[in-house]
Amino acid sequence: MNYWEVRYQKNDTGWDISSISTPLKEYIDQLTDKKSRILLPGAGNGYEFDYLISKGFTNVFVVDIAISPLNNIAKRNPAMTSNLLHQDFFTLNEKFDLVLEQTFFCAIPHEMRADYATKMNEILNPKGKIAGLLFDFPLNEEGPPYGGSKEEYLTLFSEKFKIKTFERAHNSIKPRQNKELFFIFEKK
Repeated sequence: MNYWEVRYQKNDTGWDISSISTPLKEYIDQLTDKKSRILLPGAGNGYEFDYLISKGFTNVFVVDIAISPLNNIAKRNPAMTSNLLHQDFFTLNEKFDLVLEQTFFCAIPHEMRADYATKMNEILNPKGKIAGLLFDFPLNEEGPPYGGSKEEYLTLFSEKFKIKTFERAHNSIKPRQNKELFFIFEKK
């Protein structure tokens, strides 16, 4: 059993806020193309998936290395099980218009972050975007979550992405206030 599956089995999921986060909800509320192909990597229990489906988006996918959260999503969305991908994000071989990021990047060890940026660029369609939240606190080795800084993220993503928006999230949930950066990066 992998590390993440064990965490779900033990209900050791401190990142799970039991609902969609405010910044992602408000961003999704601005999206108009209901046919966009959207990916939620490492989405955990997938409250963003539920919200997107409730708003009429049908081309939404979750990829997670742990099966338990995918099973939880499937129970709430039995008609959408084919959109739940039980695999390692880094093995994906599909294209998307938008990737919504929340708590996935911060779970990736520092030495794999360049691989994340490369894979994101690879799976996005031309003009595709990554949007979401990145933690803004000193990088540490005790994670996950592992921290990071705006400067680190700019260095990591600037080569492959146009930085459209990158600012402190003004609408984070209380425990994450002043610790999150909201971003929209567009594939170059």
